[in-house]
Amino acid sequence: MKIKKLIYSTILGLALLTLVKCKSEKTETLPAPQRPNIIFIMSDDHAYQAISAYGGELAEIAPTPNIDKLADQGMRFNRCMVTNSICGPSRATILTGKYSHLNGFIDNTIGSKFDFSQQTFTKVLQTVGYQTAIIGKLHLGETPTGFDYFDILPDQGDYYNPTFINQDGRYKLEGYATEIITDKTIEWLKGRKDSEQPFMVMMQHKAPHRAWEPGPNELGMYEDVTFPEPESLFDDYSGNRDAAELNNMTISKTMYIDRDLKMSDEPRRGLNEQQLSLWDSVYKPVLDEFKKTNPTGEDLVRFKYQRYMKDYLSCVSAVDKSVGKVLDYLKENGLEKNTIVVYTSDQGFYLGEHGWFDKRWMYKESLRTPLLIRWPGVVEAKTVNNDLVSNLDFGETFLDIAGAEIPAEMQGKSMLPILKGEKPNDWRKAHYYHYYEHPSEHNVMRHYGITTDKYKLIHFYYDIDHWELFDLEKDPDEMQNVYNDPDYAEIQEQLHKQLEELRAEYKDNDSLNQQFIEEYNEKVKENPLIEYWKLAPDEMQRLYREYMQKQGEK
Repeated sequence: MKIKKLIYSTILGLALLTLVKCKSEKTETLPAPQRPNIIFIMSDDHAYQAISAYGGELAEIAPTPNIDKLADQGMRFNRCMVTNSICGPSRATILTGKYSHLNGFIDNTIGSKFDFSQQTFTKVLQTVGYQTAIIGKLHLGETPTGFDYFDILPDQGDYYNPTFINQDGRYKLEGYATEIITDKTIEWLKGRKDSEQPFMVMMQHKAPHRAWEPGPNELGMYEDVTFPEPESLFDDYSGNRDAAELNNMTISKTMYIDRDLKMSDEPRRGLNEQQLSLWDSVYKPVLDEFKKTNPTGEDLVRFKYQRYMKDYLSCVSAVDKSVGKVLDYLKENGLEKNTIVVYTSDQGFYLGEHGWFDKRWMYKESLRTPLLIRWPGVVEAKTVNNDLVSNLDFGETFLDIAGAEIPAEMQGKSMLPILKGEKPNDWRKAHYYHYYEHPSEHNVMRHYGITTDKYKLIHFYYDIDHWELFDLEKDPDEMQNVYNDPDYAEIQEQLHKQLEELRAEYKDNDSLNQQFIEEYNEKVKENPLIEYWKLAPDEMQRLYREYMQKQGEK
């Protein structure tokens, strides 16, 4: 009897050992269920003011119900800031987790080249078993690495009938870019090589970038709407804001009536016959009325603002539908619970505030970018976060989520504790910013500075030496510079100290700035377009259009 029990115990022990071994081997070889998929959706120039989850005057008039779902089911970040508010540099920072002066891509105008040999978060994800893809606008070159699959727009890309570049070369498709990029992303999800492996796909839209061309399904959707004007639409840049006064990015002077607002008898380029017919059915009546009324002065500015908003928000609507389509796919295919969905933009954007469009400035509308994250089972629904987070943090966060080792050279912070509802004790108290692209199209001076919970300190330099300090509690719209105001003397001193500490921490300094300036001046000699930015707005626009026309003829 004892022998039988011994044999039985031995067999049972061996069986249990085998089960444990198999379970261990399975955990090592199939870790995907423990690691979430990541869908990173980024639009281009999408202002947080144009997302109804953030509230504001546009929320009821131009809602974004699908993007709002991410806030309803996840976390809305109220203070996500960028390190350099311009397309390419922002994307470079996201990929590398490094500031522009270290990743080498400081601006767009002089044709900065992104060095894809450097470390990126997608390369690290590949080493821990993630399938990676990028689809849509990259704006960092045409041969990206760190992706198992790429299908990208060249440079800025076209809204209608765009050209794409993938591993096999260039090709052209008929259709609307936002819809094509969405369909391509879903096709990749359906056909990915290994359905057991986790994935990271970056779906990056061209919209709503200038010149704001609505898609065939959105043309004319806001023709009967009158949008509320921002209080600062006719800002005179008083209040000791010398740098702002030098700008060349106003709706009144810099926004083209023909190219931007489509008030032209010339056929819209790049559209096929059917698309052009639909286009003309919307814009021809508007053009006829414009010629008839011939607005001038402030009436013309108001007309331009309304046209801008109708087109811009129509483009946003297509992006919102894209998000909805991706969310539906995840739900219908059992991927919803184990997939993180992130929505953001490469930076913020002006919707008439200070009379502006575009971005670049360290002022709030362009510094602050939307960020919404849904992670079922981890991020509590309807959570609102007010920490100072940054696009510098995205890469580290994704790597931390994946359980990958974060490269020491990355300069951001993982937001994983925040997503889990924890409050990190060592979270940043100030955010550092540095913008380089000057001389350039909009005459925004080079500047750097810091933003804290209550204050913002900015230094404009290069061909100007001007400091600005804003009390963000008393002056949230940043209309009054209080630098050198005796009442803020102590605060000003503290901010200067904080600024220098951050510059040292991020390895930025005046010597490096001077090096970039010298390199820039050399490249100006090679690029005639840069010289145009130094001219008066009207002359610059004329020469720019002539240059672009010649390029088109080539």
